[in-house]
Formats: sequence, structure tokens, C-alpha cells
Amino acid sequence: MFRWAHPEHLYALLVIPVLALLFIAMLRQRSKQLSRLGDNSLVNQLMAQTSQRKPWIKMFLLLGAFASLIVAWANPQIGSRLEEVKRQGVDVIIALDVSNSMKAEDLKPNRLERAKQVISRLIDRLENDRIGMIVFAGQAYVQLPITTDYAAAKLFLNTIETDIIPTQGTAIGAAVRLAMESYTGNDNKHKVLIIITDGENHEDDALEATREASAAGVIIHTIGMGSVEGTPIPVYRNGGVSEFLKDQDGQTVMTHLDETTLQKIAAEGKGQYIHSTSNDDGLQAILNQIGRMEKKTFGTKQYTDYEDRFQYFLAFAVLLLVIESIIGERKSPWWSTLNLFDNK
Repeated sequence: MFRWAHPEHLYALLVIPVLALLFIAMLRQRSKQLSRLGDNSLVNQLMAQTSQRKPWIKMFLLLGAFASLIVAWANPQIGSRLEEVKRQGVDVIIALDVSNSMKAEDLKPNRLERAKQVISRLIDRLENDRIGMIVFAGQAYVQLPITTDYAAAKLFLNTIETDIIPTQGTAIGAAVRLAMESYTGNDNKHKVLIIITDGENHEDDALEATREASAAGVIIHTIGMGSVEGTPIPVYRNGGVSEFLKDQDGQTVMTHLDETTLQKIAAEGKGQYIHSTSNDDGLQAILNQIGRMEKKTFGTKQYTDYEDRFQYFLAFAVLLLVIESIIGERKSPWWSTLNLFDNK
């Protein structure tokens, strides 16, 4: 396993192209100054022993040494021991609604982006729990299988948009059933499903799916996004809102938060319903309940010992600097006598 002890130091490598440009500019300036002394052929005869190649060689050696020093500063490390670490937690799956109604802007910047912010904060506050993600609209898909890699969870979260599922609708029941298939292990505890949606279920019997999941030991929480009063669904073109979504009769479609459905789902799933607002996302109440749940023990493989490898790059940098110091500005006598293009 490879990693950098200080990856932020690698940004110093961006200085190398700047130094190379400065060196090239210096050589050009030097050439212009020499041309002012007189005829170029005469100047070349007077400086016959001055090498034209060695300054370039010395530049590459210096830049290579500098790059090696930066890599050594970042300290590359190799994982030397892999062991299984025991952790205790619960399996948390987040089912996120990505239907078009989640574009509504009654929460800023819109319902979907607000939901992604909620999920990101949830990931930050998890400790030993495993996390998975499901996205759903007219159908449901696994976005991230259950994992302990929180960094990967945030990476996958950033890729979620309303157009990743072509079939529109809000199939909460399909998301619940897919979550049941995604949990690992045969135990009937330690499983949490958090559904984040505006609750407008049009596709299936979400309550029946919730009863099945609850019977299997899954605790289901719901977080409602949006306003009960309703708001239009914007249609984006060229980076901005061009109009609002209309139905077949030309009437503007209004999307409402269906709190009743989400409250029923949470009640059937023995969880909590939270209405996310601009001031409160309700995470703490859900996290408190997760914290009170019985934990299960599971193991993860990870490298626990890392060996430094900076010394190799440091030695290489010293070697390049020694070679650079040995090389002079003048031509080598034996090289001057060598004429590869002499046909005589």
C-alpha cells in the first residue's frame, strides 16, 4: 500500500516549470548581450571553449534535484503490515430521492443540493459505522455499496444529480426493498435506513415495503425536504432557470412535501421523521438514536505500519547535485577532439 505522508508538499512541484522558464529567459538574454559585442562568428571564435550544451545539462540536473527534494519532503511511504481491525457500529444506508421535484428551490440552493449537504454532514459525524447509498426516482439503484470508506462515500455523493436515473417518479418502496438486499449479514439488528425525499410517492406501496423491512429488523428514518405549501419545479437551460415545469394542460406543476407519508413510513419503521429546514437538518436526533442502537462487530483490513522511503529520493537529489557541481561551463578537451562528422 502506497501513500504520501505530506501530500500537500507536492504542490511545490508547480514551481519547477517556472524555474525552467526563468532559466530559458536568462539564456536568451545572455545570447542577446553577446550578440551586441560584435559579429557572431567572431564572438563564437573567442568563446570556442565555452560549451553550448552544458548549461542545459546543468539546468536539468538542478531541476531534477529540486524535484527529488520535493518528493522526499512529501515522504512517500509503503505499507508493510496488513491486519484486520475490529470495529463496532451499525450499517447505515441512505436512500436519496433524485427525481425532478428535488430541483425545487424552496430550500437553498435547491432540495437536492440541500440533501447532499445533510448527507455530507452525516458522514462527517459517523465514527465506526458502515455507510451505503441508494438513489431513486422511478427506479432505485445502488450508488455506493456498504463500506467504511467515508472518503469514497463523499466522492460518490458529489456525483449525484437528478439526471443519473432516466425514469422519473418517486419509488420509495423500490428504494426500501433494494436497501434490504444491500445489507450484509443475516442478523436482524444493527441496520438503519435513512430516506431523504420530498415524499411524493407515485410508483409503489412504500408502506408495505416499510413493513417488510421493519419485520427484518431495519430501523427507518425519514427526512422531508421542501415546503408543505408547494413550489414550482424549475427547468434549467444554459446554466439558469428558463421556465417552470408544466403538465400536459400547460399548467405549472407544483411540488409539495408529503409529510403524512413520511411520518407513516417512519412510524412503521420504528424511526423518526424530521422536516429539514434552513435552520435545522434534524441530524442530531437521528444520530442520537443510532448511537443508542446495539452495535455489531465487523473487521476491516487496513495497513497499520508504514515505512518511509524519502531517503531514496534525498540520496538521488544529492547525487544529481554532485554531478552538476562537477560539470563545468567549458568544453571537455577529449570531446573537442572528437568529430563524429569528419569524413576524412
